[in-house]
Amino acid sequence: MSLKAQILEDIKQAMKAREQAKLATLRMLSAAIKQKEVDERVDLDDAAVLAIIEKQIKQRNEAAVQFEQGGRPDSAAAEKAEAAVLAAYLPAQLSDDEILTVVREVVSAVGATGPQDMGKVMGQAKPRLAGKADMGKVSALIKQTLSAL
Repeated sequence: MSLKAQILEDIKQAMKAREQAKLATLRMLSAAIKQKEVDERVDLDDAAVLAIIEKQIKQRNEAAVQFEQGGRPDSAAAEKAEAAVLAAYLPAQLSDDEILTVVREVVSAVGATGPQDMGKVMGQAKPRLAGKADMGKVSALIKQTLSAL
């Protein structure tokens, strides 16, 4: 079953179970997927849907931080809850050690010699780690690895 089909099935289940918060979050995700399909006139595959989910989670986490700084813990909790619902659709996340192993493999494969090779390394690492790791964390580990060269 494709990721889009799974999301639509989960929307039906949330309606039957009367889980309003989950239903609203999944409907919003479905709308974002449909909007992307209409804008680009394509049928999205699972990788593209994962990218949308990651973007939505990032937006929720950033909003939660803003709400906490603004003294609105109730809104921050709602954003975190939405992010948790969305995170259920991501594949298992790699540990820092596993990410570092991939980064080191890529660094040696492209022959990186220092921080000036950040773009080359990131370009090779991103497809291998997409959906499996937070790209902000990947970027930080690449910088750390390249600085040590």
